[in-house]
Amino acid sequence: MNAIPPAPPRPPLLTAAVLTAALLFAACASTPPPPTASLKLAQQAIATAEQNEAGRFAPGELAEARNQLAAADVAVTEKKMITAKQLAEESTADAEFASAKTADAKANAVNDEMKHSTATLIQEMQRNAGAQQ
Repeated sequence: MNAIPPAPPRPPLLTAAVLTAALLFAACASTPPPPTASLKLAQQAIATAEQNEAGRFAPGELAEARNQLAAADVAVTEKKMITAKQLAEESTADAEFASAKTADAKANAVNDEMKHSTATLIQEMQRNAGAQQ
C-alpha cells in the first residue's frame, strides 16, 4: 500500500497571517469607492430639471428623481456603493425624463398657441374679405 505521508504542521502564526491577509484583501476588493461621479450627475440633472420648470410640468418625475438621489446618499452612508450607483443612475434618468416631459409640455403649449393665433388670423382675413365685397 502506498500511503501519503501527512503534511508537516504549519506554524499557527503563519496560518493566522495568511488568513488575515486573505480577509483584508477580500474586504478591500468588496467595497468599491463611492460613486461620486454618478451622484454629481444626478444632482446636475435634477438642477437642470428644476430650472426647466419640471416642478410645474412633471412634478411626479422630479420628486422620484429626488427620492432616488436621497436613497443613493443613504446607500453611500451604509457603504452599499453598488446600490448607491444604481440609485444615482435611476435618479439621473428620472430627472432627464422630467426635463423631457417638461420640454414636451412647453412645446405643446406653444403649438396650441400658434394654432389659436392662426385660427384668429384666418377669421380676420375672412371678415376683411367679406367687408371689401
